[in-house]
Amino acid sequence: MKKILLGALAGACVPTLVLAQTSVQFYGIADAGLMWQRGSHPKIISGGEDGSRLGFKGSEDLGRGMKAVFNLEARVELDTGKQQPVLVNENQGYYLTRGMGALPPNLLAAVRRALQPPGGPAVNPENALFDRTAMVGMITPLGAVLVGRMYTPGYEVFAAADTFEVGTGGTWGSITGGTAGFQALGADIRSQRSLQYRIALPSGIGASVMIAGRGSGYYGLYNKFWGAAVTYKANGWDVGIGHNHGYDPNGAPSLRSSTIGGSFAWNDWKFFAGWHDQRNRHSTLLPTYIAGWDAQIAPQLAPLGPATGAALRTVFIDNISFNSQIDAVAYQVGLHYRLGPGRILASVAHQNDRTVSDSDATLFALGYNYFLSKRTDIYAVAAFIRNRNEAQYSPATAGAPGGFTPQPGEDGRAFQLGMRYRF
Repeated sequence: MKKILLGALAGACVPTLVLAQTSVQFYGIADAGLMWQRGSHPKIISGGEDGSRLGFKGSEDLGRGMKAVFNLEARVELDTGKQQPVLVNENQGYYLTRGMGALPPNLLAAVRRALQPPGGPAVNPENALFDRTAMVGMITPLGAVLVGRMYTPGYEVFAAADTFEVGTGGTWGSITGGTAGFQALGADIRSQRSLQYRIALPSGIGASVMIAGRGSGYYGLYNKFWGAAVTYKANGWDVGIGHNHGYDPNGAPSLRSSTIGGSFAWNDWKFFAGWHDQRNRHSTLLPTYIAGWDAQIAPQLAPLGPATGAALRTVFIDNISFNSQIDAVAYQVGLHYRLGPGRILASVAHQNDRTVSDSDATLFALGYNYFLSKRTDIYAVAAFIRNRNEAQYSPATAGAPGGFTPQPGEDGRAFQLGMRYRF
């Protein structure tokens, strides 16, 4: 075992400060551009192709094949300078409140505002400084042991299979997850308070296992979490199989996702394919939703009497418990083709919603990168999403969810033009 691969530590070439056998690196990505979405005004966005960030990582050679390592990576929104991106558009998502027609119209509107507050954060609601990665660990001849907030094994496989490299409106992630959109994630991208073991063999075979207890998962709301992946990265292949499994605060199975896929590079071509299964019958956000009702909505019902207030609360809980569930499978195929100093990207992805809503979505995307240098490129991407029934998927970016189409079943369209600089 001569080599350990750490996806969490991979990054662009950056300046290095070397002190004896210790190295500390400062790195980042500055990505911004323009985005037009159907049903929304054109706007300046941050993190179109890659989430903008600032990071520090380092290692110290301890001898005998051992190294201490760390990685701290902060989210930065170039359009505002903040660390909490909002949805790309301001359209209302209706899926979480379907079936709540028994609520008075003014009360239903208040519920929707509480679930999706205007201008509220869509990512990093806790406003963590190092939301993207916060990790320390040790590399040994037998593998690497890492502790902190890190990318999950299942998501690393998902990212490797995404033709648009989990960025721009073409990212596969624009249509994965529940019909409730960003409020029903289809994959745990990261997990905090986690312990991970990783290993990579010279043959190209690698593996990772992650475990975590209370306060883990992407939102930090799991009772416990585990994930595992096996990968192969050699001879043009970058493929794997991964699985993540979280448990809600009461210990019931929450989001479970399984992913198979990756890419194969051949001459000027690179081909991608992926399959992603996602199920969640016990959303970790349910206690938050119910607490929000009790704190914000219940006081408005006091004049109606206890019996009416209790009945309306039951309507809310029954429906949001059902609407926050996920049962879907998604698949994607695509390719890159190198053309001069640039590359063409194209993909097709489909999400099959297996709930009674049957709200499927199909994504078509075409993009182009022009590389001005090894660190700087400009990009243009056009994306189209065909929504069925109650689906409201809208093309996303690398840094923020795409939000919703104006109405359920309406097609989502977007065009992005931007620039990415890696340092």
